[in-house]
Parts: sequence; C-alpha cells; structure tokens
Amino acid sequence: MNQEPKVVNIALLHGVNLNMLGQRDPAYYGTLTLVQLEALVVEEAKRLGMLCISFQTNHEGALVEKIQKLRLRSAGMIVNPGAWTHYSYAVRDALELVAGPVVEVHLSDVANRAEEWRRHSVISDVCDLTIAGKGPDGYVEALQWLAQRLIPAG
Repeated sequence: MNQEPKVVNIALLHGVNLNMLGQRDPAYYGTLTLVQLEALVVEEAKRLGMLCISFQTNHEGALVEKIQKLRLRSAGMIVNPGAWTHYSYAVRDALELVAGPVVEVHLSDVANRAEEWRRHSVISDVCDLTIAGKGPDGYVEALQWLAQRLIPAG
C-alpha cells in the first residue's frame, strides 16, 4: 500500500514593524516588501517539500499567542520578532515551549549594528540556529536547514 508522504508544516513568524519592509532603511532591510519575502519563503518551502504558513503582527501578545498555538502543530519555525528580539522575554518564553526546531532570522547583521541594544538577542538561547545579515537569503538558508532535519531522506 502506497502512502502519500506526510506534509511537513512550518511556521514563518514576523514581529513588530516587519510589515514596513520595503519602506524601512534598505541598507539594513533590503527592498523586498513583507508580501514579497513571504511569497519567496512559501515558494521555497514548497520546493523543499514543506507547507509554510506566515504570520506578522505588531502586537506582542498576538505573536506569543500564535507561537503557543503553533508550538505543537508546526514541525519547525522561522521567527524574526523584530525589535522584540532584544527585550521580549514573553516571546522568548513562548519560543522555549516549541516542540520542533526554531530558527531565528534577521535581515540585517544585528551583531554589528550601530546601536548597542540591537546587538543582543534574548531569544537566541532558545533557538536552534540564528541567521543574520544575509537578507532574504537567510530565510532560504533557514528553510534548507529545517528541511535537512525534518524531511526524511529518500
């Protein structure tokens, strides 16, 4: 009996101000809009054999609730909390409960930003991988990393 391969669900979660991509400083964030970035990630996930759902909010509690809702339903997560990366222990605590692998992604190289507060992530220690400073390619790298861990070879 031939069985269809199980669909691997992943979540792509964006936090505060990521809805302004394409309008924010392109030297740090590039020129893609959030819609374009999400389309790129969804298409690449599909190519790799994964189904990707996207979510963006400017409300911290809404992001926490989405993480809680998806923590057992998604095989893995890609998360860019925006500025919440640097101070939201609520987001950190929610991510700590995620069953599958979590990749923290930032379009800009946060470790080398001018503002010292941007150089620290309160979520890195509960994420399995951090990718920063690679623009949209960082999201593709995150997908490839997740696919290697979540999709059986063969």
